[in-house]
Amino acid sequence: MNRVSFLRPDHTFLSQALAHPSTTILLFKDLDPLVHAPDKLALRTLADVKSIIGDDPFHRSEADTIAQYNSSLYQPQIIFLGIDEKKDGIDYKGRYKGQPWFAVDITPKEGVKDAAEKLIESLKKENLDFSKGRMNLNLPAEQGPPIPSTIPSHTPILTSHTAAIYAEARHLLDWNARNPFCASCGYKTLSINAGFKRTCPPKDIAPSLTSASDRPPCATRTGISNLCFPRTDPTVIMAVVSADGQRILLGRQKRWPPYWYSTLAGFLEPAESVEEAVRREVWEESGIHLGRVVIHSTQPWPYPANLMIGAIGQAVPGGEEVNLGHDAELEDAKWFGAAEVREALRVGTSGLGEEAGGEYVEGGLRLPPRTAIANQLMTAVVEGFASGSPMI
Repeated sequence: MNRVSFLRPDHTFLSQALAHPSTTILLFKDLDPLVHAPDKLALRTLADVKSIIGDDPFHRSEADTIAQYNSSLYQPQIIFLGIDEKKDGIDYKGRYKGQPWFAVDITPKEGVKDAAEKLIESLKKENLDFSKGRMNLNLPAEQGPPIPSTIPSHTPILTSHTAAIYAEARHLLDWNARNPFCASCGYKTLSINAGFKRTCPPKDIAPSLTSASDRPPCATRTGISNLCFPRTDPTVIMAVVSADGQRILLGRQKRWPPYWYSTLAGFLEPAESVEEAVRREVWEESGIHLGRVVIHSTQPWPYPANLMIGAIGQAVPGGEEVNLGHDAELEDAKWFGAAEVREALRVGTSGLGEEAGGEYVEGGLRLPPRTAIANQLMTAVVEGFASGSPMI
């Protein structure tokens, strides 16, 4: 998906994209996506949502939209996600071509409550429903390593392409829903830039107000920080290896199933580098002192707005003693040998709410599924990412 972010302020493009016959729209209710089945998002068209968003919600420029802001009117959230350049679709200015994708929130609210409820009822008659999307982010076999036999057969599978589109849509819808008011003056904000920015309009033409200039001065309307942008919260998640590179440190929380362990993780704090955050979090949670830290990979996680930065850290000689006395987050943390971790990756992976199944024997180590970055970090370690050769 090409997000063509520079076209988000272009209301002419957005109008044409929304109305194009090829356009695909994802519908959400309470942040849950409309699906055909647990593994297949339902794709809709503008005709489905006209009763809620109107014929052309982008007919005004952003400047005119802000100037005519009316806080008494509820505007269902619309997100322009991008264009799929592999599909036939819009041809804008002879340069930007592809199938446009949008997301629309049809949660029954305020002035669109009746229309939204009517639409939802009609969708249910088509055997469509709104899925709890968090459990749908599993990749199919052809896009990664073979799916372990321990993953239950009923586990829904989304392609990585679809999962990425869903994640973008959910992240933006959630952020807009969480920021209806200005953090500076407390007045209502307005979603602009096709759902990727929120602004605090200087005027409000709501009929209940005495004038169109009732809003007080606001710091967000001056200088370069005159908009609110979607937030992404960086989180470090790390596989910790021993000084000799032959063991992996894993921890568990009390709420997790028996024998279920994972890598350590925590939020990146202000004025802290990724490497510093990795060392701090590992010491706080386990008492282990790290030296070398390398970044392995990252994973966006829109629940609600995390970017998980995967790293591998190596303990310093003499700094490998586990001490849980600093931070009470973990119930247990201990070192595991490569053979035990490798076997758990083969037969003991599952989601927190799933059974391990397959060849797993009760009492053996259990680990997160391969769709979790924690699993990928552990796999990388046992295959030799940190040492250059597979762990023994």
